Amino acid sequence: MEMQANQEKNRIVGGMLYLVATPIGNLSDVSERAIKVLREVDFVAAEDTRNTGKLLSCLGIHQKLISYHEHNRRERGEEILARLCGGESCALVTDAGMPAISDPGADLVKLCAERGLPATVIPGCCAAVTALALSGLDTARFSFEGFLPVENKERKKRLQEIAGERRTMIFYEAPHKLVRTLQDLSTTFGERKISLCRELTKINEEVMRTTLHGAVAYYTENSPRGEYVLIVEGGEEAGAPVASAPAAPETALSPEERVTYYCEAQGITRMAAIKLVAKEMGISKSELYRMLLPETE
Repeated sequence: MEMQANQEKNRIVGGMLYLVATPIGNLSDVSERAIKVLREVDFVAAEDTRNTGKLLSCLGIHQKLISYHEHNRRERGEEILARLCGGESCALVTDAGMPAISDPGADLVKLCAERGLPATVIPGCCAAVTALALSGLDTARFSFEGFLPVENKERKKRLQEIAGERRTMIFYEAPHKLVRTLQDLSTTFGERKISLCRELTKINEEVMRTTLHGAVAYYTENSPRGEYVLIVEGGEEAGAPVASAPAAPETALSPEERVTYYCEAQGITRMAAIKLVAKEMGISKSELYRMLLPETE
């Protein structure tokens, strides 16, 4: 009886919008229920039909696909609503993770709510929550900020609005914009802990736990690769002054001691620390390497 009840509960209903979470890197994370819905709905609305087509092919599903993304959401949204009103069922997917989270699918759900059309969720992967769980930072209270605005004025305004945020903050960022975002976060927030998560659930999954200043130093030296989820420590208290960067080490310290200071105080790699110290001393990295060599032999 229980199996029959579950089958009845999971049957595909005409006129229903299904928000289907898809894997963010590991195909094995797709659920049986998601596969059933993707196979049995009348059509699938996808952010990129090429990417979704590959996913469906791997799952042995041959389904009707239409595109639904930021640039066609208004006209395509009306088309999808008309088909739902006509009794068809639709599965909405994004390229990876949960649709409607930092995704134009949110507009489609809103339209369904406004017009009394039913929608339901097939739960699964979400990059934001996955990264938060791995961050090592406070998970009791958090704020999802998604992508920061690109335009400078709006970007600065948003950062100023959240500068006093006490909850852990979650940001998304593309590799080619990462350094700029880290620099802006560092300038606005001062020194905070940060976990940078990339390639989540994939073979090359990486979680880098450091500070904002340390992250800027590292990625100024090393090219970012893959899509990033940034988990940033909240402020000490609401409205508190933004923390300033830690004071630089005394110039009386030896070059090796200064490198060690940056490695320990900011949690950055030795290579990144050497670059910082060389810049402070007004010399090249190669010259500093020569100065450090006798001390490391």
